[in-house]
Amino acid sequence: MNLILLGPPGAGKGTQAQRLVKERGLVQLSTGDMLRAAVAEQTAIGLQAKAVMSAGGLVSDEIVNGILSDRLDSPDIANGFILDGYPRTAVQAEALGAMLSDKGLVLDHVIELVVDEDALVERITGRFTCGSCGEGYHDHFKTPKVDGVCDVCGSTAFKRRPDDNAETVRSRMAEYHVKTTPILPHYEALGLVSRVDGMADMAAVAASIDRVLDV
Repeated sequence: MNLILLGPPGAGKGTQAQRLVKERGLVQLSTGDMLRAAVAEQTAIGLQAKAVMSAGGLVSDEIVNGILSDRLDSPDIANGFILDGYPRTAVQAEALGAMLSDKGLVLDHVIELVVDEDALVERITGRFTCGSCGEGYHDHFKTPKVDGVCDVCGSTAFKRRPDDNAETVRSRMAEYHVKTTPILPHYEALGLVSRVDGMADMAAVAASIDRVLDV
């Protein structure tokens, strides 16, 4: 089973992808992870990417597509894969279709996690973690049992990601709507798109995704 998970940053794609990897034996294909691996392994396409990044440039669609193509040739994707963070644009969606066709692979589902922008901003900007053990908390949804003290390790050091602010979150949402949302009609025409309420709790989101996959 091969699928794409779509949704803006903070929608919960990573959490659900990790669950599907564990429960269904799928392989999560993150373009960022694949890019770093190709550079580290010094593959031909990885060396191209390294040269571009070293010069301060942006890695082109051609390079990203090449890295994904190499990864799809690996035997570990036999049980299926989850594309996380790709395709981001209509051009990449077209390239993916051609790539899968050439390899005799098919895309089974495109699942979009639908979120409310204001609620998502609250969800993300309220996040913080223990600086010692990494346990996650939230200003409203999950506070420490004792104010200022980590439930897990007892540390009093907490931290927030510098980009977990309203301005950055709304900017990323806008970029998602401008660049990625336009790929949905492409997949809707193929009958592949299902939408899931990404604002529900994690268990409910998981159950909704499972219903889509088990049809």
